[in-house]
Amino acid sequence: MIEQIKDHKKIISIIIRSNYSKNGVSFFTPNDFSQQLAFMKHSKGKSIESHLHNKVERNVFFTQEVLFIKRGKLRVDFYDNEKKYLESRVLNSGDVILLASGGHGFEVLEDLEMFEVKQGPYAGNNDKIRFNGILKSEVILKD
Repeated sequence: MIEQIKDHKKIISIIIRSNYSKNGVSFFTPNDFSQQLAFMKHSKGKSIESHLHNKVERNVFFTQEVLFIKRGKLRVDFYDNEKKYLESRVLNSGDVILLASGGHGFEVLEDLEMFEVKQGPYAGNNDKIRFNGILKSEVILKD
């Protein structure tokens, strides 16, 4: 239900499958990640205290993205920081993924609707390095 894709000990990605469920608040990310990802499940009547967030200066050096697959099927190809292909996974409706480090590429396997959340502001061409990914024949698909 929760899977970490790693390059040695470095977390490349965290996948939370659609069937994940746990009462309360569950964080999936280490405290030092610039994008925090949690799941919350509360019973009717639960009150979450009203709050504001303090202005806190943060230094963000790399973009981390969260994708929520609303409908369809998406293959995600994972790469290390040197653009070396590692492996791939298929995401289905309801799955969530945090792309934390390294590189990634995608192939839409079924008509797709998804949400993307990432840090801003967007830096245009300075935000990413594009490179040639793997061929379909090179895909190493893991369950």
